[in-house]
Amino acid sequence: MNRQRVCVYYSGHVQGVGFRYTVRSVARGFEVTGTVRNLADGRVELIAEGECEELEAFLNAIRESEVGYFIRGTEIKWSEAAGGLRGFEIVP
Repeated sequence: MNRQRVCVYYSGHVQGVGFRYTVRSVARGFEVTGTVRNLADGRVELIAEGECEELEAFLNAIRESEVGYFIRGTEIKWSEAAGGLRGFEIVP
C-alpha cells in the first residue's frame, strides 16, 4: 500500500459558504484522513492522506459537491504520506 499526501489550496468564493463543513462531510465517504482550514488570504487549505486512487476520488467528489461551484482555482501538491493525521477535522 502506497499512501500519499495531497495538499490542496482552493481559491474563489470558498469562505463563508460552508466549504469546510461540506469537505468534512464528503470525507466521511472515503478512506482518507486530514484537515481543512480557512487561510487569512481567503483560500482554503486541504491536507489529506490515503491511497492515491481514494484521494483522487475524494478531490473529484469535492468538485462535484454543492461547493464545487465556488471553486475558481486549485493548487495541488502531492507527496509521500507523513502520517500523524487522525480522522478528518476542521482546524483553526
